[in-house]
Amino acid sequence: MANLEIRENGDPEIFRALFREYSQIPNAEECFVSLEQELADLCAFYEGGALLLGLESGEPAACIAIRRIDDTVCEAKRLFVRPAFRRRGYGRLMLETALEKARALHFRELVFTTKPAAMETAYAMYRRMGFQKTAEKNGIVVMRVPL
Repeated sequence: MANLEIRENGDPEIFRALFREYSQIPNAEECFVSLEQELADLCAFYEGGALLLGLESGEPAACIAIRRIDDTVCEAKRLFVRPAFRRRGYGRLMLETALEKARALHFRELVFTTKPAAMETAYAMYRRMGFQKTAEKNGIVVMRVPL
């Protein structure tokens, strides 16, 4: 496995580009209903949370974001590994780092939504990592994990 360096925050333009690339996944449109609002001011949208960037040899390879919901709950969003960097365990590393960061920010629960039909591999990973499905509507699943 190659080395992945994970950094917090950084250039918002890199995140915008990665989030846009991620939004092009076929059949995942429902996961991006507020994307333009989110991209307009990433720092404000993720205030109280974090933007995490994974780099391989200095090149953006993966990302994940943590959004504050309230004092105890945060939401993981935009876990994405670029196609050229897949099958190296980066998705799991990014998610584990996000969980560590959420704990460091004193959240007690992390939630997120996903669309298993469009993101089968990621959904299987979430299940293996102990995330619990709490709701499902129109193929969109809400999952949670206590911190």
